[in-house]
Amino acid sequence: MEAIADVDSQNLLFTGWRQVEKEITFVGGTADGIGDYDGSGNPFSIFTVTGDVEVEVVAIGKTNLVGSSATLEVGISGNTAALIAQSSAEAIDAGEIWHDATPDSGIELSSVVTQNIIANGADIIGTVGTANITSGAIRFLCLWRPLSRNGVVVAA
Repeated sequence: MEAIADVDSQNLLFTGWRQVEKEITFVGGTADGIGDYDGSGNPFSIFTVTGDVEVEVVAIGKTNLVGSSATLEVGISGNTAALIAQSSAEAIDAGEIWHDATPDSGIELSSVVTQNIIANGADIIGTVGTANITSGAIRFLCLWRPLSRNGVVVAA
């Protein structure tokens, strides 16, 4: 029987998709809590990225977000709406899918989710704009695959 060769010695990468998720609860009425627009918890970390990766990021509302005139977006430092466009926080309700500026009902075509390449370990962050998000919760889902040998995404 022939032995299976070491993948690294053949300069190959496993390129299959992986999945990681993180639930965020907003408490913007608390100083420096996630959702506090002008606090130290804004922006907030969602996923830690190492190396170069390809990602698809979506969010599912767990409980309705509350925050009069508050906005929310997902991206990386320097491009905070690169992964999910800015949306009114109060438009993100329980059971809704958020992948762009307008959250949708509980079903959506998978073809609308964008694939993005993140280089050099730029972490995925959420940014609250305009006003506090005082309550609510979102489950963030990230499908990812490595592009570099050290490419990894984990919940922050």
